[in-house]
Amino acid sequence: MPFSFLSIMQFEWSALILLFIVLFLRIGKKVISNTSLLYIVNGLLLINFISGFFAHEDGTLFGTMFVSDSLIRFEKSLLNLGVLIISLQSFHWLSKHHHASEFYMILLSSLTGMFFMLSSNNLFMLYLSLELSAIPLAALANFDLQKRVSGEAAIKYIISSAFSSGILLMGISLIYGALGTLSFDAISLNMTGEPLLLFGFICLFAGFAFKLSAVPFHLWTADVYEGAPVAVTSYLSVISKGAMVFVFITALFRVFANVAESWYQMLFVISIATMIIGNLFAIRQQNLKRFLAFSSIAQVGFILIGISGHSDAAVASAVYFIMVYIFSNLAAFGIISLVSDVTGKENIDDYKGFYSTNPLLAWVLTIALFSLAGIPPTAGFFGKFFLLMSGAAADNNTLIIIAALNMIVSLYYYLRVVKAMFMDSNAQPIEKLKPGWMPVTAYIVCTAGILLSGIIGGAFEYIISIVSTH
Repeated sequence: MPFSFLSIMQFEWSALILLFIVLFLRIGKKVISNTSLLYIVNGLLLINFISGFFAHEDGTLFGTMFVSDSLIRFEKSLLNLGVLIISLQSFHWLSKHHHASEFYMILLSSLTGMFFMLSSNNLFMLYLSLELSAIPLAALANFDLQKRVSGEAAIKYIISSAFSSGILLMGISLIYGALGTLSFDAISLNMTGEPLLLFGFICLFAGFAFKLSAVPFHLWTADVYEGAPVAVTSYLSVISKGAMVFVFITALFRVFANVAESWYQMLFVISIATMIIGNLFAIRQQNLKRFLAFSSIAQVGFILIGISGHSDAAVASAVYFIMVYIFSNLAAFGIISLVSDVTGKENIDDYKGFYSTNPLLAWVLTIALFSLAGIPPTAGFFGKFFLLMSGAAADNNTLIIIAALNMIVSLYYYLRVVKAMFMDSNAQPIEKLKPGWMPVTAYIVCTAGILLSGIIGGAFEYIISIVSTH
């Protein structure tokens, strides 16, 4: 039994052990340099990611409040991979920061909350783990203590997060008041179309939509992304959003499957609005962090289309897209992070002539943008293709046509950045950058992931296989 307890909760225990190792290194008598700390932590994060594929077992804990299976473990492994890539890419920034150890402690606290959230089988545990994952993010958004915009980002995130958590908690309260239970299994058996239950579900849906940055709950996203450090923006855009997509799928397919007709109509409207608003506002952006913020909003619209298929293929396509999104978005944020840290430049016009001084970095950013745009043969094309095929299974051609038109619109603003790097001249282009071997390793992993996970079909087939046994 003790071994089972450790095995079922291996991801949570690993994150907590890493957190305490960093804490002991911080409070120890011997002062450790940031460079040494980063080498140690990145090595531990690599071991943590690899260990996620060994010595596991399915099971439940805490009276079925905590559940683990192959799909949940795969989702947690994706989050571990994303955190490792972010840590590698942030080497240059963290090596000069006075609070590098605190950054990792807060980050790992948030990651632990996300792990518990993915394994939640009870609305009470879901809410507690959601708060555990969200509250540290406000501190991370304010991690550039000397910058006013960073503090502004933290305040905006706290206000929006508190509002969304309040709505979510209201929905939980209504469902508990109507059914007298918070268990996922019990709710799924007793969920009906009664007005009180539907209103509770709508509140839950709105709370999730806030965390996903779906329209019309997206207004906080661009300001927080712009003000937060690039490493934190990467985490918010990829890890936090990916975890919420996984939990959202569980909530819709397992807990509220009996009211699928109702939430399909909501997904239909919100997915269209999210794609259109995200694309239109992305066109207008000059700051690359705001640009990728609205790009991520548009990507959520495509994810919602895939989820609307309500099938195993829908789950597999969403999980696959998040995997591809981790590689694509982190590759883009990695280059932006390096440029921002060394030069302080974050606008698209600053990247004019970037290819002339940094050809390899320009190609990494270009491949990432091609993947986000869904241009073959990158994995982003296959990711969007699977999402649209899943949505098409619901026989809604209108939704697919609107999505296809939005993909065409997105080509404009993604290629605008590529044009600036390769075709526009600049009297004073960004200087030649030397990223170091850790960020370069992250760029290689992301680029290989973008190219190989699309061309090699085994990734999607593996996800389908574990979804079918879920």
